[in-house]
This record gives sequence, C-alpha cells and structure tokens, in this order.
Amino acid sequence: MNHFSKIGFILSIVGAAIGLGNAWKFPYMVGANGGSAFVLVYLVFAIVVGLSIFYAEMAMGKLTAKNPAHAFYELAPNHKKAWKFSGIMMITGVFVASFYTLIIGWVIHYTFISFSELPSNLASSGKYFENFTSKEALKQIFYFSLAFFTYFLVLAKGVKLGIERINLILIPTLFLMLFLMLGYSMSLEGFNKALEFLLVPDLSKLNYESVLNALGLAFFTMCVGIGAIMTYSASLGNDTNLFTSSLYVVALNITISIVIGLIIFTFVFEFGEKPSQGVGLAFISLPTLFAKLGILGQSLSFIFFLALSFAGLTSAVSMVEPFIFFIQQEFKTSRIKAICVVGSVVYVLGFLCTLSNISEFKDALTFLNKGFFDWLDFLSSNIMLPLGGIVICVFVGYFMKVEILKKVFLPYMGEIVFKIWYFLLKFVAPIFVIVVLIRGLI
Repeated sequence: MNHFSKIGFILSIVGAAIGLGNAWKFPYMVGANGGSAFVLVYLVFAIVVGLSIFYAEMAMGKLTAKNPAHAFYELAPNHKKAWKFSGIMMITGVFVASFYTLIIGWVIHYTFISFSELPSNLASSGKYFENFTSKEALKQIFYFSLAFFTYFLVLAKGVKLGIERINLILIPTLFLMLFLMLGYSMSLEGFNKALEFLLVPDLSKLNYESVLNALGLAFFTMCVGIGAIMTYSASLGNDTNLFTSSLYVVALNITISIVIGLIIFTFVFEFGEKPSQGVGLAFISLPTLFAKLGILGQSLSFIFFLALSFAGLTSAVSMVEPFIFFIQQEFKTSRIKAICVVGSVVYVLGFLCTLSNISEFKDALTFLNKGFFDWLDFLSSNIMLPLGGIVICVFVGYFMKVEILKKVFLPYMGEIVFKIWYFLLKFVAPIFVIVVLIRGLI
C-alpha cells in the first residue's frame, strides 16, 4: 500500500473526522441543548475521550501497518486469535456508510435544487422534505447511487491517487467555501447573536441530558471506534509527527463544527427563527431562509450544500476503507475485488434503507417498530461504535506493553503528556464510552 504524505495524512484524517456529524448533527444538537455551554462540554469530551482513543488507534496502525483485525492479532501478547475478532468493528463502518450514503444523496439533491425549487416557508419546506424522503423512491435511489459511485471510484484509485488526492482537493475547497459563507454571515445582524449563542457559555442552560448528548456527539464526530484512524495510520510514513498531526486534526475538526454552526445560526437569528429546531434544521429550516435572499440566497444554498456533500463524501471513504483493507490482506486479493465485495454490501443495505422510508415498502421493512434505516443507525451508532471504542481503550491500555507505546509517542509528546494520555485512556475514556453505550441501549 502506498504511504500518505504528511499533509495528505492530515487532510485525509480531517476528511474522515469532518462529516455530516459536524455539518448536520452538531448544529441541531447545539440548538436543541442550549448553545454555548453545550459546545464547551463537547470540546472537553472531544479532547478527553475522542483524542485519547484517537491516539490509541493511531499507535496500533502505525506499529503494525495492518488492518484492524491483523493489528489486534500482531499486538496481542496472548490469545491472539480471540483478539483478532475485535476487528469486527470494521463492519460498523460498512453499516454507517450504508445509510450515510443515502443522507449524502439528500444533500446532493438539495445542492441541485438550490437554483430552482427552494421552498419559501417552513410548512412547504417540511412537506417537500417529507414527500422527497417518503414518496420519491426513484429520485432518492438516483442520488444515493450518485453518491455511492462517486466515493467508490475514489477508493478504486487507492491510498495515494484516490483517498489522498481527493482530500487534497476537497478539504481545502470545503474550508474555502465555508469561510466565504462565514465572511458573508459576518455582515449580517444575526452574526453577533450566533457568536454569543455558540461561544459565550451560559452554564445555567446545562443539564444532565445535554451533558450526555455532548459526550455522545464528541465520541461520534472524532471517527474513532471503526478502525478508520488505525487503517489510515497503517499507511503513514516515518517522517510524520504523530502528536502534532493529531492536534491539527482535532483543531480543524472543532473549527469546522464551530464555523458551520456560526453560519447556520446567523441565518436562523437573522430571520427570527428559533435555534432549537431539531433534525430538520439543515433540510427544512435553512432552505427557507436562503430562499428569502433571492438569487444571493440560492447561491449561498448551493455553496452550503455542496460543502456538506464534500464533507460527507470524504467521511464515507474512511468508513469503508478499513474493511476493504482487511479483505485485501486477509484473502490476498486485489483492491478492486475487495471494493466490489464491500461495495455490493453497502449498496444493498443502502438500497434497503432507501426503501424503508418509502410509504409503499415501509411496513415490509419494519421490525419491532423500527424501520431498516433506523435499525442500522441504532445498531451501529448506539451499540457497535461504542463497543469498538471500549475494546480499543481496554486493549491498548491494559494488554499492549507500555514500552511499545512509549517508543511510538515519547519522541513526539514527551513523558508528562504521555502519562496524561495513558491515564485518560485507561481510566477515564472507557468509563465515558460505557456511559455512551448504556445510554444508547436505554
């Protein structure tokens, strides 16, 4: 496998971490949980929990240059075959990619309609989104397929010519588009309210539920627990500073979340809407706000949803790469054959997710009061993803030899920082991730 360049690795990991979680889930959760105080708690958890597991995954990939299953096998001091089964976390990425690709398709659809069909009020916008997701099967399948084939063509090019190259193009473009929109947002009266809502903490708005929401969001937006960081680190050259590279990734990840939040809430406050509008914020509320600005709003809508498409596609690539890498190494097969296997699974599952939202097929794809889409989301997000994080914490913190970890990190982070990280990994992060798991199950 070709190695990432230093900048290619950073931007690819940023592309993995920055996805629809930042662009869609972060803003509506901030709005629903009181704003700035929620952001502050999210930042703490992102560093304490997300970054701790991030380093653990990075160490496993760097030390072995193997896929997650083989990394566990090589690094386990005993019971190697049992630990190899921990690589099942790779399936989580395949599950997530299946319904995630459908949502990317929705974003692409809204990108295309920016210049023609933007609804002018919340009622018509809600009805449009409901009709699109529950009745227009062929249109959804088209956009789902477009998203699917786009990022699988990228994967077919490999690490250097595919994953790194697309991130070298899309991530800077994403930053440029978002900061252009941020620049325009700063000229609006709603910007100061958005700034205060996001960045001036009001701890009185915090409660037990919002703290747990911040913990879950921090864990999920760091792209840990599915083996993506491990897989990308396996293709990392020896001249990359692991410590500073990770800090860049976390800083950029958090920055993008804040920037998107500022953009969205500027428009929300500018037109007198409420920030706590839930999951419909991006697909229902924002299009109506853009529509009020006429041709300028249509242009901003196009840029915004195109940026979201880029974020989603780069993240989707990272979700399926671990399993592709595993099939290549486990069965000694070509990358194209591995992609065909994984791609077939993702497409079939995603196709069923699409149909499970369509009125004519909904009942046939509903089990125990949950549709197929909802079951994939529940199993992957609430059970498999936290379990993957817990396994990594336990394995690296309690079974890997600390001397090996010191060889990887001490040249970059020093003794004191290493001890802090190791303590957080062993005693703090696992407890928090267990809380995420229990809450998801309940």
